[in-house]
Amino acid sequence: MKKIIVTIVCLVFSSVMFSQKMMTRTGEIKFDATVPGAMDPVIATNTTASSIFDKTTGELVVQGMVKSFKFKSPLMEEHFNENYMESDKLPKTSFKGKIVGYDGKAGSYEVDGDLTIHGVTNKVKTKVAVTNGGGKVSISGTFTIKLNDYKLEVPAMAKKTLAETAKISIKLELEDKK
Repeated sequence: MKKIIVTIVCLVFSSVMFSQKMMTRTGEIKFDATVPGAMDPVIATNTTASSIFDKTTGELVVQGMVKSFKFKSPLMEEHFNENYMESDKLPKTSFKGKIVGYDGKAGSYEVDGDLTIHGVTNKVKTKVAVTNGGGKVSISGTFTIKLNDYKLEVPAMAKKTLAETAKISIKLELEDKK
């Protein structure tokens, strides 16, 4: 009986010690498609993105609900959801990939994976900064996409405000998955 209890305790502790998955439900994704010099910035922020990061493999998954992107202007938010992103039909954006060569140390790494926006998936390769501390891993980075690569068309009357490219920024503060 004593051996069984010791074995169970060892198994429980080993699974806790080797659990390498980290997560957040408060990740930030920022979308900026402002034309330089435009009077109205086209910037939205989503602070409820979910993410899981596996420290042993470097695999990273990030998902955000389209309707969670908040703009300064409610009208701009409405146009974003109804006219461009069609958030009722296509409610999520996601990234699934890997931080290449992640070795558990802070630094600059390349991330490579699939970005899905508006139901269209494209390969993305960019740099991210990874920091560690206090039992957390922080991942941040910025990259640019072409809107038409994701079947997002900029109408002629919006070209003075809405750029044909968007800068996407992410900030993730991940903690051990419980």
